[in-house]
Amino acid sequence: MIKSIFVFALCSIFVCTELSAQEVLILNENEKSAKATLSEIKWLVGYWQGEGLGGYCEELWMPEKDGSLQGVFRFTEKDTVQFSEYMHLIEENGSLVVKLKHFNRDLSPWEDKEEWTSFKLVKIEGQTAYFHGLTYTRKEDKLMIYLKLKSGDKSWIEEFALNRTSLN
Repeated sequence: MIKSIFVFALCSIFVCTELSAQEVLILNENEKSAKATLSEIKWLVGYWQGEGLGGYCEELWMPEKDGSLQGVFRFTEKDTVQFSEYMHLIEENGSLVVKLKHFNRDLSPWEDKEEWTSFKLVKIEGQTAYFHGLTYTRKEDKLMIYLKLKSGDKSWIEEFALNRTSLN
């Protein structure tokens, strides 16, 4: 159930052209991504834990290597892993883009082999990075993630409230 809503929601992000909420920005059809480099988003690096989607979330971003930040996300409900993501934040055409793939608990993929779910950069302001339908904002050891989701005629902003922690 979560998988079908989430996949549909992520696919629906790209057909929206309006400003959906203060926390999430959308690039208009002819609007170009802002210029940026990975050094402007290195504040994202770390291990983050907290709540989102009605369950427990973990997100790990590793330091830049070979022109990208790489990360993983894990969603757990009632102590059972529901899905995970492999994330790739790269410089592309003088800007940044987040590319990710989703995997079920058994590691079967949601996207086709050559397909990625992608979020192009809208702008960066301090420690807030606005991507098309996705926002990361850091305040000290707290990371908020806002994701625009849509299912049918209903759309909403899903909030993830994460705290920086150490890997033990």
